[in-house]
Amino acid sequence: MKRLISALAAIFFAATLLCAPGSAASEPTLSAGCAVLMDADTGAVLYARHPDNPGLIASTTKIMTALLACQAGDLDRPVTIPAQAVGVEGSSLYLKEGETLTREELLYGTMLQSGNDAALALAIDVGGSEAAFVEQMNETARALGLQNTHYANPHGLDSEGNYSTARDLALLTAKALENPDFLRICGTKAVKVAGERALTNHNKLLWRCPGCIGVKTGYTKAAGRLLVSAARREGRTLICVTINDPADWQDHVSLLDWGFGRYEARTVAVKGETLLTAPGGTPLAAGTDLTLRLAPREEPRLVFCPGLCSDLLSGEAAGTVRIYLNGRQVAEIPVIWGESN
Repeated sequence: MKRLISALAAIFFAATLLCAPGSAASEPTLSAGCAVLMDADTGAVLYARHPDNPGLIASTTKIMTALLACQAGDLDRPVTIPAQAVGVEGSSLYLKEGETLTREELLYGTMLQSGNDAALALAIDVGGSEAAFVEQMNETARALGLQNTHYANPHGLDSEGNYSTARDLALLTAKALENPDFLRICGTKAVKVAGERALTNHNKLLWRCPGCIGVKTGYTKAAGRLLVSAARREGRTLICVTINDPADWQDHVSLLDWGFGRYEARTVAVKGETLLTAPGGTPLAAGTDLTLRLAPREEPRLVFCPGLCSDLLSGEAAGTVRIYLNGRQVAEIPVIWGESN
């Protein structure tokens, strides 16, 4: 009996090590041809499979289309649907020539319904013409450093000139999520537009995955199934991208759960305790507690920002300390002058 108990204990211990958050053995098994899991706040890549292989991206193209439309603003602007945007093949909002929708309604049609006609109508309205808008898409891609991305249209219908990679899609999505209108629209589960069209978001993860905030599905026969998702839990946001993935819903839930499991709560500052020293050696004490969820080996960088008062009086306000992860600010706390030795 003792031998059996010892053997079971050894098996349990080994299993615990194999399943520990962040261990390579705990990485989920995916069906995707290409995949990336990225921290939206820091840009760190937590998981990658062929992240830089370019390929067709179907309706995930609409992430760029929607971002540019959101950046253009004036979402209440009425848009009269031109003939070019009527009868576009594939997913459709079934727009009619001459009817009027707002930019925001077209954005809902683009992101929730994945309407190719809605995306084209937006492109023509924002860019003046489809060609001019596509050039704007490519200029933005270059500005964002998307090295393996090129656009040929605003909707994602198959074209050799319309391609991207899992990494580039994640980088683009991180930028897009910074726009409050994009974030609001891509995370909407259902909405009515033009008074008669009831739209339900194609992204099932909004219902199935805790903390999911968007972003976009995609499919053509040539491209396969694509999915870009984002979820926020306990102060961290992760972006998941899969390309050519027949089991994308399941894979995204598994990969996001695994990714969030790698983070742990770590105390960065304790109120009243020395946080760092100012130039000249005067200690700076934290004015408040701060706990962040950090990945293994992730170390925050602290930068002192002096206040207006230059008096080095113990207990008096000294300014703030900004906390950066991978070059991006994630927090800021007040600091006070501590006692010099």
